[in-house]
Amino acid sequence: MRARLTLLVAAVSVLTLVAFLVPLALLVRTVAADRATVRATADAQSLVTVVGTADTATIRLTVDQLATESARPVTVFLPDGTVLGAPAPRTAAVALAERGQSLTAESGRGREVVIAVQGRPDGTGVIRTVVPPAELTAGVTRSWLVLALLGVLLVLIGLAVADRLARTLVRPIGELSAVSHRLANAELAARVKPAGPRELREVAGALNHLAGRIQVLLVQEREEVADLSHRLRTPLTALRLEAEALRDPEDAARVTAAVDGLERAVTGLIRQARWRVPTAGAASADAAAVVAERVAFWSVLAEDTGRAVTLDLAPGPLPVGVPADELAAAVDALLGNVFAHTPDGTAFAVRLTAQEAGRAALVVADEGPGMPPGTIGRGASTAGSTGLGLDIARRAAQSSGGRLTLHAAPSGGAEVRLELGPPPS
Repeated sequence: MRARLTLLVAAVSVLTLVAFLVPLALLVRTVAADRATVRATADAQSLVTVVGTADTATIRLTVDQLATESARPVTVFLPDGTVLGAPAPRTAAVALAERGQSLTAESGRGREVVIAVQGRPDGTGVIRTVVPPAELTAGVTRSWLVLALLGVLLVLIGLAVADRLARTLVRPIGELSAVSHRLANAELAARVKPAGPRELREVAGALNHLAGRIQVLLVQEREEVADLSHRLRTPLTALRLEAEALRDPEDAARVTAAVDGLERAVTGLIRQARWRVPTAGAASADAAAVVAERVAFWSVLAEDTGRAVTLDLAPGPLPVGVPADELAAAVDALLGNVFAHTPDGTAFAVRLTAQEAGRAALVVADEGPGMPPGTIGRGASTAGSTGLGLDIARRAAQSSGGRLTLHAAPSGGAEVRLELGPPPS
């Protein structure tokens, strides 16, 4: 935009200067030629009295003196045919002047000035002088050079002023763009300082108002989610009391561990709803430990439903750039899908491997009927569930720079591959 505005001003300035300087340059040339013609005419007219009254010798002497002083050829044609001064042919202009008509004519050697001298007893005499082209254009080149330099100077000044004005427009627009990108990156505290023309200041004020409104709405939404999550603590407490009242210690321990995991998930949800930025050092977890712990939890249910579990974990520690609670939620989502969408007795395998550049890959494959295409999507489900499980795992992978892919397992079932990036350095 800045370059286009400058180019526009440059084009307008050049066109204006051309429309002004070209006629002025032509006028300068015309004035110079007219000034030289007037001087030559005045010099020739100074001989009128001498040619009209003096003898031939006096006329010759005066003509030679004038030619020397004016540095231009001067010729006098007397009525008897005598030619005094510089030799010159009898041109058409001289013939007209012999009839009593003074005039100025253009010739191949310059501008020809002829003056008729009447009053001689033997007829009409003619004074002729020629203004050479060098005298007609004397000083024109210098004047044109001055005009050209003046035009260039004016264009440069116009460009400097245009660039400064364009900068006053472009800088506020650039700040608006920068703040917009910061808001898009969830920097909700970013604000733009109104500057520039009135229209840009109004846009800046509207953007600041929009950012403030978004911030207020997000705060309200987080508070509502936190309040809703907090309400789950009451039934969780009742469930814990019921678990502790179980007679079988193993069943009590298993149910209590499940309640503890659910309570940790609710606590994490409240924390994420109230504080958007995670605490320092939270974006890292040992994938080997988390996956082993969650597979051990689900193995109890797998045993109850007759599912064979194959576990292949890389030796830990295997750090990844995902918080432990989010990674646990992602593993639970993948394993929960196996139990929710495959019949009892369907075997599944969990494999965790280390990859290059500190990355890790978690693969969950089952021997069930497989998953239809388009399953990975928030709220998309073909089995009557909420459709958020795979999306939770996908967002956990993307937060570490990884990705989630879905393939068909060699056994015909579904194979979900969760690639996790390394923790931040």
